[in-house]
Amino acid sequence: MIRQIRADFDASTIVVYQAYSPAIAEAARAAGTFVPPFSFTRMTWIKPSLRWLMHRSNWARKAGQERILAVRITRGGWEEALARAVLTAPDPVVYGSAAEWNRRFEAADVHLQWDPERSLRGAPLNQYSIQVGIGRGLIRTFVDDWITGITDLTPTVRKVATLIQSGQAAKAERLMPPERVYPLDAGLARRIRADG
Repeated sequence: MIRQIRADFDASTIVVYQAYSPAIAEAARAAGTFVPPFSFTRMTWIKPSLRWLMHRSNWARKAGQERILAVRITRGGWEEALARAVLTAPDPVVYGSAAEWNRRFEAADVHLQWDPERSLRGAPLNQYSIQVGIGRGLIRTFVDDWITGITDLTPTVRKVATLIQSGQAAKAERLMPPERVYPLDAGLARRIRADG
């Protein structure tokens, strides 16, 4: 399967998605960044694929994931996270040995994994989608320096879900944000095992 980062991005920013409880989402939306009750002491996962997050959150119906946020961050921050990331599974091409991978994984500020991308109906596709875990050592930088804005996409997600359930997939597709292949430096692509 193909491993590509597909995202909504412009010259300076990229949109990543997260699902939260109403309390966390409301506070973040009002502040324009994450504030308590958001936790600064645990890893937070960001995903540039809205389809994948909608599947993961069961269309904003899972407990604690009822609100879908589009978090716009700087491309510099995104690429820093990728450069500091360690894959969640040992890969001999990147790390050589399992012991070296384990050493790096335990010390990493960022974890990264590839999961099957999803169709709007939730079926796995023949490509992988990336998710990136920002660890405690980097969360303040993520919140204070990288985030440029937060939008609540929950109404759109619910509308898309309703359209799909009523057999109007074409209309649902038109509500989805544009996601295209994100360009990566060749060295960084190799490090995170992304395909060109």
